[in-house]
Amino acid sequence: MDRSVRKKLRQAGAAASAVLFTAFLIYTGIAGKSGDWKYYFQKKIMENAERMYLPAFTWVNRAPDKGIGEWIREKALAWIPLISYAQDHEVYDSALEDEETLAKILEAQANDENAVDENGKLIGEPDESEAETVTVTPNVDTSIEKLRDFDYLLSNFYTVDSSAMVDPAQLNADELLGKNLKIDMSTDGPKVLIYHTHSQEEFADSTPGDASDSIVGVGEYLTQLLNEKGIRTIHDTGVYDIINGKLDRSNAYEYAGAAVKKILEENPEIEVLIDLHRDGVAEGTHLVTEVNGKPTAKIMFFNGLSRSRTNGNIDYLPNPYIQDNLAFSLQLQIDAENKYPGFVRHIYLRAYRYNLHLMPKSLLVEAGAQTNTVEEMMNAMEVLSELLADVLTEK
Repeated sequence: MDRSVRKKLRQAGAAASAVLFTAFLIYTGIAGKSGDWKYYFQKKIMENAERMYLPAFTWVNRAPDKGIGEWIREKALAWIPLISYAQDHEVYDSALEDEETLAKILEAQANDENAVDENGKLIGEPDESEAETVTVTPNVDTSIEKLRDFDYLLSNFYTVDSSAMVDPAQLNADELLGKNLKIDMSTDGPKVLIYHTHSQEEFADSTPGDASDSIVGVGEYLTQLLNEKGIRTIHDTGVYDIINGKLDRSNAYEYAGAAVKKILEENPEIEVLIDLHRDGVAEGTHLVTEVNGKPTAKIMFFNGLSRSRTNGNIDYLPNPYIQDNLAFSLQLQIDAENKYPGFVRHIYLRAYRYNLHLMPKSLLVEAGAQTNTVEEMMNAMEVLSELLADVLTEK
């Protein structure tokens, strides 16, 4: 006998068995209740025929507490019973994070060196969000009318990592640009703290082991520039990514966060936190532009949203200052686009937190990359110090 014929016979036999078994269960249940099973089956056949071929009558005779939406749903389920079965047997996968998942996410945050091109776009095989990134062009329109368009704002000023999720409520231009970020210059004490979660980052012509040629030396120069502008700034040169003499970033954000909290307790006048990094890019990528006739490393502002595309808000990484963080980076971005077009790359949005929860005016800066020279980095700090002065102080 042909295999397909045998298969059909087996399927027909299984179906017939299921029907007979179901009929037996119905019969025994009904007979036990009333004994009048013939009348019951006749009544059910009539009701089902009426529902299928005379739906208008069923609507008239519906229960008064059922709306038309529920009635239509019932009719659809009657015609397509598989929908009802799928609904009743749907498996709900909870997105609860256990300790192992949390450890993996914190590790991903700690080892967060992005390989991106000059427009903030990840190098390698792009995913959908990265592939749609639009190149930042000089003289982009920064009028509030344009910035109120969420799609325009997102495509011209942001790169959204595939891990993150952002919506128009978060990127509301009026709200973000309307926040007053001016610091109180009337009181004594430092106003800005610069630190480095990853202190071992160096550049193309750095002298190995010489902190003055590393990201720490670049941070020292930015500290000097801000102090010269009258913005009292202190520089934390603590090392948080060397454990037992070896580079280890697995807990760098936790160690840096603990140290920064202590500094903030000792200096309650501080209003601004800047975690200064340099980015990691492909060796053929050179993040450089020209500002005032000088070769200048490009910079990128970086925001953590404590919110993932997969699981929504990351409750164990709370940040009450996300909107303030976003306002800080966007105001700097707009100022840079107006004064030094081409100097800033897209603001990069990722899912985690990166210690940006420690203060409303917290900023993570990715300045240049390992392919930039120390001179290009120092020139970038001159431009960045001007932008910070614009946003943080009254003119």
